[in-house]
Amino acid sequence: MKALQIYAGPRAMAHIRSRGLSPADVRAIPAAAGGPKGLILGALDRYLFGEWLTESSQPIDLIGASIGAWRMATACTPKSVAKFHQLEHDYIHQDYVVEPGKKRPTSTHISERFGSNLRAFYADLVAPVLAHERYRLHIITSRGKGILSRETGLRAGLGFGCAFFANAVSRNSMGMFIERVVFSQAHAKLPFEPDGYPGSQVMLTELNFCDALQASCAIPFALKSVPNITGAPQGAYWDGGLTDYHLHLDWRQSEQSKIIATNPIDPVTKGQFGIKNLGFGVSERPSIVIYPHFQQAVVPGWLDKSWKSRHRATAFLDDLIVLAPTAQWVASLPNAKLPDRSDFTRFGTDLGARVAAWQRAANMSHQLANEFASWLEAPNPDSVLPL
Repeated sequence: MKALQIYAGPRAMAHIRSRGLSPADVRAIPAAAGGPKGLILGALDRYLFGEWLTESSQPIDLIGASIGAWRMATACTPKSVAKFHQLEHDYIHQDYVVEPGKKRPTSTHISERFGSNLRAFYADLVAPVLAHERYRLHIITSRGKGILSRETGLRAGLGFGCAFFANAVSRNSMGMFIERVVFSQAHAKLPFEPDGYPGSQVMLTELNFCDALQASCAIPFALKSVPNITGAPQGAYWDGGLTDYHLHLDWRQSEQSKIIATNPIDPVTKGQFGIKNLGFGVSERPSIVIYPHFQQAVVPGWLDKSWKSRHRATAFLDDLIVLAPTAQWVASLPNAKLPDRSDFTRFGTDLGARVAAWQRAANMSHQLANEFASWLEAPNPDSVLPL
């Protein structure tokens, strides 16, 4: 059974047809929110960062929301393959205490335990992550505005209700209540073009790293928001998937950004960008955004899940290559679906059953990585579908 389907935007498809695909072509890697669904991407992450991309040396922007932010931050750690294995183990085995008389753990308890585990996971690795010589990390969070600027009493319920109706009018209207805040490594420009949605960029530092990452994973009502993150605008910060569920951002490069003017240099030496050149000339930046994803559709925001008209591909995704599982392979997974948050309810207090189901799905996902590695040996554009 075929597990992997590759999809490409029109410019990415043209690139594959003319040049194939090499690790040197990659300029950015997005990583979606989606909770347990991200477990099936572990093997692909380990292959991409542990093998394939090691054959190139260009800078690459890594940008994620929620579990995607956790994955991309892990890619920036020393010995990232081992840390990806740890992330998979820790996520699969997460467990929370349900107080007597309650059906589910409190958001306060989940937040406290998750925050503690997150700090233990990175421990003394924050500085190396932020100083990575090649990968530039960007963590997407959602900052509450107005009624959502603080999480107290009924404010969150009322505020998210307002955001829901605003989003029904238009995606940008939701910006009155929730804005995108991207925490980026020092001096790293955003790897996408402005798309009109309200937001800002903040420097990611050792002082705000764990808070920003926890905020990016803070699903409303399941976890508590993270208030007033150091170095960022005041407010309550929630899951980055609220504004950017699958990162349907404008990944297109402008014609100006594609070109690097090079200075005349000695033909026997290497130039500023490590490219031999006999004189004046231009050199193209890498053009491809490669996206390991758990489905074909790239949904803009979490509140857009029910708006099917917003799921279709747009020109924003022209440079995108999506690596996604086939429907037939997903149907072969435990319970005939991707792992998801409904499994917490499905399995209840039977931790062993949930762990077994999620671990089996993660083990089966090795087929996705193996098929992508095989395709790269002879990239066949005829097997790639339009996004």
